[in-house]
Amino acid sequence: MKALKPFAFLAASKPAESNPEDGRVVELFRSRAELRKQHEELSETAQRMRDRLKQQEAATQRVQEMLEGLEKRLESADSGLSTLVFYHLRALWFDGREIIAQLVRDLAAKQEERERKAFALEGNRRQFSQRQSLEQQLRQAEALIVAARQQLAACDARIAKLDKFWHRWEKPRVAAQRPALQAAVDAAQTNLLAARARFEELDKAGAGEFPGISVESKRAINIAAIACAEVLCLRLARTSLVSAARSAMAKREASEHYGDLAACVSLMSDIVKARNLLKQRNGIMQEVGARSDRLRGSAAYLSDFDTVPIPESCGVSEGDVLAHGSHGVTSAKLPNVVAEDTWDLFKVLLQ
Repeated sequence: MKALKPFAFLAASKPAESNPEDGRVVELFRSRAELRKQHEELSETAQRMRDRLKQQEAATQRVQEMLEGLEKRLESADSGLSTLVFYHLRALWFDGREIIAQLVRDLAAKQEERERKAFALEGNRRQFSQRQSLEQQLRQAEALIVAARQQLAACDARIAKLDKFWHRWEKPRVAAQRPALQAAVDAAQTNLLAARARFEELDKAGAGEFPGISVESKRAINIAAIACAEVLCLRLARTSLVSAARSAMAKREASEHYGDLAACVSLMSDIVKARNLLKQRNGIMQEVGARSDRLRGSAAYLSDFDTVPIPESCGVSEGDVLAHGSHGVTSAKLPNVVAEDTWDLFKVLLQ
């Protein structure tokens, strides 16, 4: 019995076998933690969606209130016509901005096409020169590896022929040259792979990505846009519609009284004529070109990368007047369209 006690001790000290239930419990807790994490993420997402819904509901409520207010103003005999005049003036302003924006889009598209073609030609010329250089490097690398392999093969052939007993002194001397020849082959192989990689990279790169039109081109287009804004103001020089449209754009709702029935009808008729006058394309490019020449001589910029001139450098010239009153009884100088952001210039100028 005493002899069996040590074995009993060993049996007692033997580690217990792992219970498969323990693994399932651990996996259960891991899954529970993962589900809790997903639940928290979904809760945060739901809260964000609720916040966005509240914001949207508030915005919808504000729009609804604006529509109700507009309906009340339109149905009123005192404010209905003034409200129509208000939106006519805003439409006049939008027409001017769209005319300038269309000019900018057209000029930018043409200039981008020209510069893109020039960039592609220059890229192809540059790539052709680089291709010639890389092809020469590739051919040199191929010639070097061929020569290195030939020298190694010649060395191996010479060693193979030194198999006689009287070659026992010469063979080790020749074999000692082989490591250097093998190193030359490895270096030539590395050089060849690098040359091929550079050649393939050049093919993939192509002419490169077009960076966009230049700063000088953007400045020229912006000068033309500023000149166009001045031309539109000059077309309405015998009216006060430009300042009236600016005042209407500064307000969200029609709150100004423009007069009685006859005054409002007359004003809306003038606005319709003004809108048609702004949309006339005859001679506009000649006028824009003439005023662009003046602006290019005076325009100044804060830095070499700015594309919009300093407002003070775009002042009006002598003879530019913007008359106030329907008959031009009083007059004032043409506004600085850049400083006053006439026709929302800064929304259409290229940055």
